[in-house]
Amino acid sequence: MAALELKIDSKCSTTKARVCTLKLPHNTFQTPVFMHVGTQGTIKGITTKQLNDLGVPIILGNTYHLGHRPGPHVVASAGGLHKFMNWDKAILTDSGGFQMVSLLKLAEFTEKGVKFESPHNGSEMLLTPEHSMAIQNALGSDVMMQLDDVVSVLTKGNRMHEAMERSVRWLDRCQTAHKNVSEQNLFGIIQGGLNPEWRKACLKEMIARDCPGYAIGGLSGGEEKEDFWKIVSLCTDHLPDHKPRYLMGVGYQIELVVCSALGCDMYDCVFPTRTARFGSALVRTGQLQLKNKSFLEDMSPIDKDCTCFTCKTYSRSYLHCLLNEDTTGVILLTIHNIAYQLRLMKDIREAICKDKFPDFIQHFFLTMFPNKDYPSWTINALKSVGVELIS
Repeated sequence: MAALELKIDSKCSTTKARVCTLKLPHNTFQTPVFMHVGTQGTIKGITTKQLNDLGVPIILGNTYHLGHRPGPHVVASAGGLHKFMNWDKAILTDSGGFQMVSLLKLAEFTEKGVKFESPHNGSEMLLTPEHSMAIQNALGSDVMMQLDDVVSVLTKGNRMHEAMERSVRWLDRCQTAHKNVSEQNLFGIIQGGLNPEWRKACLKEMIARDCPGYAIGGLSGGEEKEDFWKIVSLCTDHLPDHKPRYLMGVGYQIELVVCSALGCDMYDCVFPTRTARFGSALVRTGQLQLKNKSFLEDMSPIDKDCTCFTCKTYSRSYLHCLLNEDTTGVILLTIHNIAYQLRLMKDIREAICKDKFPDFIQHFFLTMFPNKDYPSWTINALKSVGVELIS
């Protein structure tokens, strides 16, 4: 029996958007939800108390990084990642496969697993589905991700098809190796690149394996946005209605709104916190680059309607000065960006529950693009689910 319950609370009568209550071992919360990335057991510069104060319901941890440092044995000896980092809400851990490709030299995928060169001593190492499950079981996350065969979404031909089929076989191995089914949920990852038929084949095989939830993987890797949304929509059309749908690596504001309309429930991305470290604040009109000199004498808050600690306490001018001189500015901006993302997802959920989501979408895009120069992919994606942007 899965350690997960999903209840559909509301459905948009126009789009494929829905609001669900997702019950996990460490927390119960509503979706659509955005998961901030805490790579090594922390969101950089932010304490777990600050996350709790903000109302963050779930964060993402990184199996590759935690598996290397401090190591699964250390985390397990502390009673799991929740106790190790003093976090009593939900945690999702990735499998480590993406980092094999994005961070490491000479990563080689074979049927056995991923061969790679240790970043610490240069020795050859191997990450297998069984090893990924052992690490994630030791971490004790609420949601674990299968190890999949990760290739660039722009890869064509046999290698992409091979990766899709291998990911299905590796899900079998992950399910066999998973030792804590009653307390941890193992999600499958739908692969197949930009090929609709390969995606459908993967969906059929993985749905047959009856995972507690499913992720749409292999996107946000440089593909055309027109291809991106069509694959997302195809997947949500075929994924089970009674299980969570997690779109991996997506976190820009317009993507969250559009992909919620396409039927996705969960998202993660480093964008909100990483962009804060470069001095960018998220606002309803897009972003403010607070390092710019134009903010030197601006005594207004980042967002007058935002209730986060940063906006209630400090001006754009003060943050501008800190961002150019002191890391405190980055921390304060990170707090705001987390609060912004939480509020955006709350607004999306409320609009769906009131069955006003198409109106919300139109207002959101008009605020973000006052000249009505909407990205063409968003126009087409939203039109596919019955929403016309204001022209």
